Amino acid sequence: MATAREIHRHMKSVGNIGKITKAMKMVAAARLRRAQEKAAASRPYAIKIKEVLSNVVSDPSILAGLSAKKHPLLQHRDVKKVGYLVLASDKGLAGAYSSNALKKAVAEISECEHDVVIITSGRKARDFFQRRGYKVLSSHFGYSDRPSYANAVEIAQDAIKQFADEHFDELHVVFTLFKTALSQIPTSDKILPVEPPVKEKGKASASFIFEPSEDETLQVLAPKYLETVVYAALVQSAASELGSRMTAMSSATDNAGKLVQNLELSYNKARQASITRELNEIVGGVEALKQAQN
Repeated sequence: MATAREIHRHMKSVGNIGKITKAMKMVAAARLRRAQEKAAASRPYAIKIKEVLSNVVSDPSILAGLSAKKHPLLQHRDVKKVGYLVLASDKGLAGAYSSNALKKAVAEISECEHDVVIITSGRKARDFFQRRGYKVLSSHFGYSDRPSYANAVEIAQDAIKQFADEHFDELHVVFTLFKTALSQIPTSDKILPVEPPVKEKGKASASFIFEPSEDETLQVLAPKYLETVVYAALVQSAASELGSRMTAMSSATDNAGKLVQNLELSYNKARQASITRELNEIVGGVEALKQAQN
């Protein structure tokens, strides 16, 4: 049985850990609100730019006049290799956030009938795929819980180069869609090449007038589309990571409090046993002295 001193030392250690997890919970909660606002603000824009570009590529007359060299993102090729952009966290202590995203990625990859290459965002994703022998083309990290648009541009430019160099013929992004602090959904979307929208019966497709020309407009719009979609995925993942971390740290803080309470009971029992033993020793000593005097 542990001594009262050992139990007290354990209580102090658990109490300190509880203070750390409580501070982490408060930091994550404060940053989660800003991340939620960014995620909510970016999503409509990402959906709209994808809708516009999808309608553009559904017009054969526009695509026919475009150069494959100038507009590689709009070109459809025979699929030989599929790329996956996998978004996870840089750090741990975020519950099952990273493991759920990585499980989703592995499930998607296992169902793919073509060769697979991977671009990772976040140290957890990089380490996971490198340890398992997957072909990782490039890795980006250092910003998972606070991404900026510049980070999205960096990833998008990397993906554009890899796609143009035919390192893959399709690109899917695997990220975590934020619902609430308690609910995040791992999701996979195909983002390259841009697909035409599914036509609904009786509904006319949208038409666009370009100023300047289609060539100049799409040369700017196509990369901007990829940057926007990647940024939307990054901020959704950041909100999911912070929500998962806040929940995990809240549970850890509660568990630390319960453990301290249990340790206090054990500490009091150990102290009581120690005091009882000392009293017994004193009484035994007094009795021994009386017997010696008699």
